[in-house]
Amino acid sequence: MKVAIVEDELLAANYLKQLLEQQNIINIDYIKVLRSKQEAVLFFSDNNVDLIFMDIQLGDGNSLEIFEKVEIKNPIVFVTAYDEYALKVFKHFTIDYILKPFENDEVLSALTKYKSISTSFDITSTLDSLVSIENQTKSKVLNKIMVSNGNKLIVLEEEEIAYFFASGKHLFITTIDNRTYIYNDNLKDIIDKLNSNVFFKINRKYIVSKEAIKEVIKHSSQKIEIILNPLPEIKTEILISKMQISEWKKWMEK
Repeated sequence: MKVAIVEDELLAANYLKQLLEQQNIINIDYIKVLRSKQEAVLFFSDNNVDLIFMDIQLGDGNSLEIFEKVEIKNPIVFVTAYDEYALKVFKHFTIDYILKPFENDEVLSALTKYKSISTSFDITSTLDSLVSIENQTKSKVLNKIMVSNGNKLIVLEEEEIAYFFASGKHLFITTIDNRTYIYNDNLKDIIDKLNSNVFFKINRKYIVSKEAIKEVIKHSSQKIEIILNPLPEIKTEILISKMQISEWKKWMEK
């Protein structure tokens, strides 16, 4: 089988390569070491492997950005120094993680896990976990949000987002150019992470940006309707909560 190591630290890459060559859990006949995000993108654009060991932080950026450039469907073992929250996410959704500095036993454990679940590996769950980690580890105010789209990750700038809307148990993001993505959060929590000058929670189902408000219809002092652009797929009246009208007016005037 073929293995790729995405690691910018030469000593760590060589040590991991040596451990993989010496183990006898799985038969490895090819190991490719990639020292940067750029190298990884070029390699995975034209090549495929069976298993990837990937460091999160590389010299030329975050390795999660690789998923924005190329489609990767293979199992991944992450080499990370992330905090406890992120480790819990890795444990539940990815093949495995190795916490730096790693030892031989950790590598062998990851290979054993890969051997047992490689045939049932689902890249979608891995991408969902990466989205969760990336968004949770950023600063409190999110001016960029990462979403998954099939087998790729996409970064949305705040100015690209028209509105968030809740439907059933799910939260969705609709962009200014009318693309919609599912997002792993809820309105109550996400509003505290957004730029309050740009976004406002108008009711229990919608958080909107000023740029998305096409028209305001005042039915009465206590009933204000807004028309969004692009139009939501669900064709219902979008009313500003009575309790929010006063604050919404102040927000609009900023």
